[in-house]
Amino acid sequence: MRCCTVGGVALSLGVVASLSVALSSPLERTREVLEEARRIVDSPQTHNEKLAGLSRLLKGFLDTDAMGREALGESWEKFSPAQRREFLELFRELFQRTYVQKLLLFEKPDFAYVGEEVDGTRARVETKIITPRDEFLVTYQMKWENGAWQATDIKIEDLSLTANFRRQLARLLEKESPADLLSRMRRKYGSGGAGGEDEL
Repeated sequence: MRCCTVGGVALSLGVVASLSVALSSPLERTREVLEEARRIVDSPQTHNEKLAGLSRLLKGFLDTDAMGREALGESWEKFSPAQRREFLELFRELFQRTYVQKLLLFEKPDFAYVGEEVDGTRARVETKIITPRDEFLVTYQMKWENGAWQATDIKIEDLSLTANFRRQLARLLEKESPADLLSRMRRKYGSGGAGGEDEL
């Protein structure tokens, strides 16, 4: 019995240790995603192939559902369950396009990893994007969920992308219904849409 108990304790400690390692490395998770993004950007693929590859990569890294709910704020309650689902799908496309266009589609981008702060299941990772002409700070607010670190907001210098979308959505929803907003987003960001970055 004692052998089993010792073995069980050892196993439990091993699980805790493994979890501790995972929880302490949001920076490594960010580095893994950004370096793979750079590999895709530097590849000989076509522009559309690069966008598709980046979209697949980012799907598991950006928690766009959390960002979308935060961006809607109190207006979330005005949307029906079906409208909420459609909004989150369209917002995912909008946010990914914005992130890719603003941060990844540079010529030969380089990334520097400045540091991280971890507080339980929350973390902040600071990075820099360096191009031949400029460099700027990019901060990832992250959370540990479903066995991985996910970004819940991204700040470029002091500009929060989620807060930027929240301001836009608040202005639009003062004049439009949820159905009108979804129609607007569908035209721009639905299948075949060609919406520009950072705008609704």
